[in-house]
Amino acid sequence: MTVMQAPAYRRAEYHGFAAGGSDFVYLVSAGAIFEIDAQVQAVLDRLDGQELSHAALVRELAGEDGDLAEAEAEAEALVRELRAAQLIHLGAAPLSVPEAPPADFPLQALVLNITNQCNLACTYCYEFGADKIATPAGKPKYMTLETAKASVDLLIAEAANRPSVHITFFGGETLMNFKLLRDVVDYANGATAAAGKGITYSLTTNATLLTPEIVTFLSDNRVGVTVSMDGPPELQDKHRIYKNGKGSYAVIEPRLRTLIAHHRTRAVTARVTLTEGVTDVVRIFRHLKDDLGFHEVGFAPVTTGETRAYSIDADGMDSVLAQFNLLAQEWLEFALRGQVHGFTNVSETISELISGVNKSHPCGAGMGLMGVSPSGDLSPCHRFTDADTHVMGHVSSGIDRAKQGDFLSRGHVGAKYDCQSCWARPLCAGGCHHEAFVRYGDTGHANLHYCDWIRQWTDTCLHIYGELAVKNPGFLEHFAERKGLS
Repeated sequence: MTVMQAPAYRRAEYHGFAAGGSDFVYLVSAGAIFEIDAQVQAVLDRLDGQELSHAALVRELAGEDGDLAEAEAEAEALVRELRAAQLIHLGAAPLSVPEAPPADFPLQALVLNITNQCNLACTYCYEFGADKIATPAGKPKYMTLETAKASVDLLIAEAANRPSVHITFFGGETLMNFKLLRDVVDYANGATAAAGKGITYSLTTNATLLTPEIVTFLSDNRVGVTVSMDGPPELQDKHRIYKNGKGSYAVIEPRLRTLIAHHRTRAVTARVTLTEGVTDVVRIFRHLKDDLGFHEVGFAPVTTGETRAYSIDADGMDSVLAQFNLLAQEWLEFALRGQVHGFTNVSETISELISGVNKSHPCGAGMGLMGVSPSGDLSPCHRFTDADTHVMGHVSSGIDRAKQGDFLSRGHVGAKYDCQSCWARPLCAGGCHHEAFVRYGDTGHANLHYCDWIRQWTDTCLHIYGELAVKNPGFLEHFAERKGLS
């Protein structure tokens, strides 16, 4: 006769860290953070690479001293608590990969590429630079109002029961088609009001075409502005140049001061593209935040193939991470005093930790967000705009569900073998689809060249979260309210 062996307890997959004099675990299956005491840590250590039956675990926790019945009752309660928190489980580990969103997941946002033209010739541009995947030949250079209206109508229809939607205006250089932008805001305001929905706007610009009149319009209509800028003059002018080779800093500096001084309804942020020779993160931050007055500054390494002269090598990435950590420590020091620092990279990760995100996909591309080309073609996001191989429908005919489904199934974190052993996957989910395509030729490939970097950065932000949870939890509460997370 075969004797069935009772299932044994195993430890869940987690990442442990200490902060503020306390111990924490980041639970991978839930994207959740728990502060733990010495007794819980002892249980987790005991189950490190081992299994124990329920009876054996309770017996060890109860010990042999004192009132055994009371000790066993307390041990039973602790085991139940750990099981409820999913820190331990009986038998095989439960599937810790989030489910894919439903096929009819409502649309939240569109990125309208209202022009594919630009007055700059940035050497690293992913849209029309050496790594471009766009195929704009024979296609419209500027979006028409008819196409833009069809885009708005599609967004409203596909948003289903969402109470609010969002439009981001993008390019090329967005402000080269400012007249259309102005008309779209007017149309979208009316269309969403008629549908009983709210709407918000943002745009990305190189700032070369800003005028006082444009700034007034953006402020009056609460349009969030992100400026693509790489730092002080010699760094900005290294790659962000006009077609004649002239740098752009001198042109945009006075315009930026006007924008920041007079755009009073939304924060003005800067997005920095880091490249070989443009990796002085701290200096760039100081200039953009302190000298020019941006509300927040965020950084991203260039999306590029490894052979490009402007790509950052391993030593350069190590230097970037070290400087990120310096600014992260500053962010923490500000937060402990109840102040806002302005380093976007920390703010975004802390927002995700507070929300307890457990991503099925790296971002909303092809799901809650889509890009629209000047011709009206739909794509997973703005980075795929005008790429024939990534068209996902048209604003006049709707979303191609078969192509959307294929993109999302390949991009799901569960389809990425290398991600399954990584504790940071709830926040990363394999990384940017576009970068995966540029590097590996597959939008569903994990960005393996960033794995160690992402784990180290996530650990840094977990420590910040832990320090604040212990020393100034009120800041996390106010931060969540300010970001609309609570």
